[in-house]
Formats: sequence, C-alpha cells, structure tokens
Amino acid sequence: MTKAVLLAGTNSGVGKTTVSMGIMAALKRREMEVQPFKVGPDYIDPTYHTAICGKPSRNLDTFMMQVDGVKNTFSRYSENADINVVEGVMGLFDGMGSTEIASSAHVAKTLDIPVILIVNVHGMSRSAAAIVKGFSEFDKDVKIAGVILNKVGSPRHAQMIIDSIPDIPVVGTLPRNKDITVPSRHLGLYMAHEQDFDTENLAAFIEENIDLDAILSIAQTAPESEKSTVEEERETDIRIGIAYDSAFCFYYQDMFDAFRSAGAEPVFFSPIKGELPEVDGLYFGGGYPELYMSELESSKTTKSLKDLSAEGMPIYGECGGLQYLSTSYDIEGTVYKMADVLPAQTVLTKKLQALGYTEGQANGDFIKGTIRGHEFHYSVTYCDNDAKLAYEMKRGKGIIDGKDGLTEHNALASYTHAHPASFPVKSFVEKCREYKRC
Repeated sequence: MTKAVLLAGTNSGVGKTTVSMGIMAALKRREMEVQPFKVGPDYIDPTYHTAICGKPSRNLDTFMMQVDGVKNTFSRYSENADINVVEGVMGLFDGMGSTEIASSAHVAKTLDIPVILIVNVHGMSRSAAAIVKGFSEFDKDVKIAGVILNKVGSPRHAQMIIDSIPDIPVVGTLPRNKDITVPSRHLGLYMAHEQDFDTENLAAFIEENIDLDAILSIAQTAPESEKSTVEEERETDIRIGIAYDSAFCFYYQDMFDAFRSAGAEPVFFSPIKGELPEVDGLYFGGGYPELYMSELESSKTTKSLKDLSAEGMPIYGECGGLQYLSTSYDIEGTVYKMADVLPAQTVLTKKLQALGYTEGQANGDFIKGTIRGHEFHYSVTYCDNDAKLAYEMKRGKGIIDGKDGLTEHNALASYTHAHPASFPVKSFVEKCREYKRC
C-alpha cells in the first residue's frame, strides 16, 4: 500500500517548509523510510528533504512534467517507502494564473492523496475555522483530511480554534518558536549544505506538538499508486561534467538520472576550486555565482572554457550558468571577467527581473522542440548585435525580445531552468558522443 500525505499551506510564509522538514525528521527518528517530494520548480527545499531523509527529494510539477510525468515520478519513487511526504508550494490552490495547473491542489488530485492544511493562526481564533471551511469546500476533489495550527499563542488559544472546527481533525498545534526558522536571501532559503540546522531539535518540537500517529493514519487513506514506466538504462559510454559547488547548485536529481539513462556518467566538479575533469560535455546549472566573482574570475576552469567551446565541446548552462559563460559580469560597477564562451555581458540588478514558468520553442543545433521550465533572476544579459538566440518564448521573459537560449559553437545557455521532462537530454548526450568521436 502507498502511504502518502501532502502538506499544504493557506499561503506562502505559513511555515510549510519548517513543518514539512520537522515531520520528515520526526518520522525518520522513528526509523521509517521517508520518501520526500516537493511541488513546484524548487531547488532549495529538496536539499533539506534529502539531507533529512537520506534519499533524493523529487519535484512534482504538473506544468513542467505534465500529469503523466507527475504520476510516473511519484509511482517510481514512492513504492519502497514506509511513507511519502509531499511538501506543497505557495497556497494550496495557487497555480498558473487563475488555473489550478502546477498548484499543490492539482498534484493532490492527480495522485489522489490526502492533504493536511497548515494554517498560521497568529492574531485570530474562530476565523481560522472559516478559513478551513472555505479551503475544504472550494474544490471537493481535494481531500483535506487534517489541519495543523501554526504559531499558536497558548493552549487556550489552540482549544478555542479546535472547538470551532468540527468536521476536520486538528492533528497538530505548534506554539510560536522563534528559534526554529530557516534563514533566507534573495533567491530563497539558504541551501541545506550552507546551514548547520538542528534537525534533532526540530524533530523533538514536532513530536511534542503534532500527532504523528494521526498523520500516519491519514497517509494510509492514499490509494495504491500506478506502476511507473522506467526506461532501460544503457551502459554509460561518455562523461558529462556537472558544475556543483556553492556557486552552481540548482539542479534536479531527475536530470542526473536522465543523463545516466541516456548513457552519460555525471562527473561533479567545482569551478570555484578551478577543477575541470576529463569529460565529453559540460553542464552549468543555476545558483549564486554573483557571491563568488573573485574566485570564479581567477579560476582555471573559467580560463579554460573558451578554448573548449571553440573546439566544439557541448556546453549547456542555465541562469547562473548563462551569467558565468558570458564575457563579463557587472556587480555594482565592478566588472568581472567570465568564461567568454557566449557573446554577452551580464549586469546584476537590485530589482527582480523575471519570475515564473517559461515555455519556448527551441531551434538550436542540439536542443530542439518545446522546452518547459521556469525563470527567477535579478540580472540582465545584454547580447552582442550578431548573437544567436535559439528559443522563441511562448511564455516567460527570456533574455531579450521574447527570445532565450544564447548559443555559440556547441554552447547554449538560457535564463530558463529546464526540467528533463521536456529538455531533450538524449539529444544533448548524443552531441557529446559526437564530440568524443571527433
């Protein structure tokens, strides 16, 4: 039997991530196999899930992956767990525009799993019941099976709210605790590897204030998941270098798995440290390169990439990767020399430049078809007049004039963070094979 719950909030900032992490940690402390999932295009929360649960957290997104992709991913990774815990995104019903697409509710309906609603009750009492009633009746196909009250002022405060919610069980009441938070910055929370976070303290706090047995009972109401379709992996015959350090750390675990399935071995290295392994292609994900400009400017990696690109090595970059592969990066008037692989200059701004889902039609040399992903950045990239852009954007901002995917030789980089559900992994890997044979 597949046991699963989706932890959703009434809105962003309700404490959903902290509660989700705490429940995962408390269940792990019971020596249970916990498989974590995260709704939406999130790179950061899954790093905490993974650190706590000891197995990679998987993203579930009905826009980037489509409904069948969400079902297949959940089925594939849920079957060997004692319980599957899905952390939602934003408010329960918040999706693309006015639709349910990509919302936590859409994922819950797609997988037919019960929802536990987290409500921040600071400054209210009986009004919390009105919120719960509204959420429970808004879409009857979403099964809200339990409620967690967060930031409760006192036991009396909690009891007043519990007494006003007759139809849905309250499975937890969390008192205000300023010591249990995860610090954030301009692109969200800090990554798990950057924090010395006390999960034992968090697990104890959850165990004391949430009825884990009630959550396990709710999880048992989830139906058996469908059998997943798994492509047969081919033997690896090439190596793809993955830039992975504090500057480049935004990746989907599913992308690494897709590389392996296509016959490519991911080889992780650090541009900050000047590393560059013997590989047949390179992938630079997003992250925080702007925080490590001096190290990257002087890095042996940075100084080697232009020649490798000119030789025809396939190189792919996303957001931070785009900035790094550009000629230069201007941060508050200080211009740093970058890899000079792509004919463009990047400038960091104080204003958010783009946020949301993207969809583009790719017509590049090795990346073709519809690419679905998301963008989130505080920079502007100015391309040279003769620059070539491979993506025609149907949705999202891209680099300039509704275009994304700056390309030169066999290098391509975009502001779009792609998911392997639509990114042509096999085509990129095949291009790397061609390069190896040359």
